[in-house]
Amino acid sequence: MRVPILLPGEKTSTRVEPARRLYARLADVEEVPGVTDASIWIGYAWADEPRCRATVIVSGSDTGVITAQAEALARALWDAREEFSFVGPPGSLADAVSAALAHRAAGGARPYLVSDSGDNPGAGGSGDVTWTLHELLRDERLTHSDDGLTVAVASIFDADAVASLDETPVGSPVDIEAGARVDARVSGPVRIAGVLLGRYDDPVAGCVVVVGVGALRVIVTERRKAFHAVGDFLAIGIDPREMDVIVTKIGYLEPTLYDIAAGWTLALTPGPVDQDLGRLGHHRIERPMFPFDAFDAEPAMTATVLR
Repeated sequence: MRVPILLPGEKTSTRVEPARRLYARLADVEEVPGVTDASIWIGYAWADEPRCRATVIVSGSDTGVITAQAEALARALWDAREEFSFVGPPGSLADAVSAALAHRAAGGARPYLVSDSGDNPGAGGSGDVTWTLHELLRDERLTHSDDGLTVAVASIFDADAVASLDETPVGSPVDIEAGARVDARVSGPVRIAGVLLGRYDDPVAGCVVVVGVGALRVIVTERRKAFHAVGDFLAIGIDPREMDVIVTKIGYLEPTLYDIAAGWTLALTPGPVDQDLGRLGHHRIERPMFPFDAFDAEPAMTATVLR
């Protein structure tokens, strides 16, 4: 059963309401005689296709029962639409950096997490959007810090940039241009001038280099990789629990990062999986659609039975 709602996972996490209670209902529905399985599919918010919307599916042997259960779930989902909000505290990248530095200045525990949500590879981002790194490299609080501040930035992939450092000894000054080879719509390649702090081999990312620019530890990889877990950082010599700030291309925090986060801002950065859906210019999805449109009347909540 189709429901005219299109929301990102960052607003439909089962860590928070209303998704927590909506998905909790599924187990009860599956206990109803005549029902085999029940699902809520929230849809994919960053594709501009007519089929993109939420869907409720209930399967089983009793047509009347599964129809009633599907329509009840769909109605509950629709009625909760205004309750959906970001699973973590949202803000601009500037908000996020300021909050992270204030957290540190107040003696807060490490690390403070910043989601570079607009280029989250786990949601379909290219992984080489440079907008956030450009902004961080312009921030003198980060590039000229002399008080021990440490900020890991994960990541940009660019095979040529990494290969250009093959013969460069660790500890040497470097000056490379990287990123925006796949997606240059919001920003072009970024210049990274600093010190080569490390070189590592990763089974997914290939060769990985870490370049220090002031407080920043900029991670550049040969191949696309999401740094979504503590182990991703440990594998390249960075213990995220010892970093003041971690900026990584993610939306909601995956479990191991969520567990260690002493603070968090979900930065609403631009990119192919922008959380600000209005900036993406959808024009092929069926309308009206929440949250893009106002509804003059309640949508029909009539299940379609497939045999």
